Amino acid sequence: MKKEKILIVDDEKHIRRLVGDYLAHEGFFVEEAESGQLALEKIAEGSFNLVLLDIRMPKMDGFETLKRLRQYSDVPVMFLTALDDERSEIQALNDGAVDYITKPFSFDLLIARITNFLKRNRPTELETFGKISLDRAKSQVFVDGTLADLTQKEFDILDYLCQNTDRIFSRDLLLDHIWGISFYGDERTVDTHIKTLRKKLGKWGDYIKTKRGMGYYFEIN
Repeated sequence: MKKEKILIVDDEKHIRRLVGDYLAHEGFFVEEAESGQLALEKIAEGSFNLVLLDIRMPKMDGFETLKRLRQYSDVPVMFLTALDDERSEIQALNDGAVDYITKPFSFDLLIARITNFLKRNRPTELETFGKISLDRAKSQVFVDGTLADLTQKEFDILDYLCQNTDRIFSRDLLLDHIWGISFYGDERTVDTHIKTLRKKLGKWGDYIKTKRGMGYYFEIN
């Protein structure tokens, strides 16, 4: 599956790099723009799945950038701003922003907002691995044509393993990707989720292999 591409627009370099590094770690393709004008040029020349836009920028603020952008593009825009007043938020949403997040913000919350928005707006597309098919737009899994009752975490684990077929992932790596780097619980929770996931996949649960002492991987028999 093609990874989503996100444009970060902020006049503060350290903010762009901090957010960009975090998004890249989560698997997104990232580009940066230090001004509204540069953002407009980049969007006119390329394709983005989402724009993260600051409001307080010199020469052209975020509101003006969005106004000009809407003259030729309907790319989704999510504001990341220090302005936490209701009036600014209402204006942003009325102007067509899909979300409004104030600084300082939790990176886990930011990733959750971005991921959920992109998931809701992806076109329905089934990707099949053996007898298992994934609909990422709806976080659904079909096993031999029948919908499986998976939790979100179980879906995320299966999706990640399927995207990286034959690659072995330790518990720590799965925890970092699925639960987030701020998770401090028992790493055995991975084993528990893998066990229930295999059970729900029925006889196709053996697609998920265990490499003793190393971790888990997905392999079609």
